[in-house]
Amino acid sequence: MILPIVGYGHPTLRKISQSIDKSYPNLKELVANMYETMYAADGVGLAAPQVDLPIRVVVIGFRPYDEKTDTYGDVTEQHTLVNPEILSFGDKKDYFNEGCLSVPDIHEDVLRPTTVKVHYWDENWEEHTDDATGLYARVVQHEVDHLDGKVFTDHLSNLRRTMLKRKLNDIASGRVATRYRMKVMRRK
Repeated sequence: MILPIVGYGHPTLRKISQSIDKSYPNLKELVANMYETMYAADGVGLAAPQVDLPIRVVVIGFRPYDEKTDTYGDVTEQHTLVNPEILSFGDKKDYFNEGCLSVPDIHEDVLRPTTVKVHYWDENWEEHTDDATGLYARVVQHEVDHLDGKVFTDHLSNLRRTMLKRKLNDIASGRVATRYRMKVMRRK
C-alpha cells in the first residue's frame, strides 16, 4: 500500500524517533509499504517519520535509471535498517546534490562524509554492521538524520536557507505539486 509522505513543516519530521523491538506489530508489512511508497515516488531512501511514524525504521533501494526511456530498471540493491546507529564517519567529505521526498522540488549540495560504519537490524531481526560507501553512505546519513528530527536543508548555510524560505513555506502550506500523495499541516 502506498502511504502519504509528510511534507516539510510537518511536526513528525522534527521529532526524535523511538527505537522499536521485536514486538512491534506488522513490521514486515510496514517495510513492504515503505518500499512501495519510496519506489512509487522515485526515491532511493525513506524513513518512517516521512510516513508519519516516529520510529527508527529506514528503507533504502537503488534502481538503474534509463534517461533515454525515462524509466527505472529492476532493484539492484535494497537495505532495511531498523534502529540504525552510525558508529563512525570517514575522514573524507564531499558535496553531493541531495533532494528529499518530504522537501519536493528542492535540490541542494550537501557536504557529508563519503563513508560511514552503520549498525542495524533488518526486518527479520538479523543484526548487521556495514561499512557504507558512496551513495549508500550518503543515503544512510540522510535517512538517519530524519530519525533524529533533521532534514537535509538543516545542513545548508543560513543564507541558503533564507533564499529557500518561500519555497519551504509553500511546501509546509501544501502549495506544491507532486506525483505522489503528500500529507501537510495546513496553517490556519
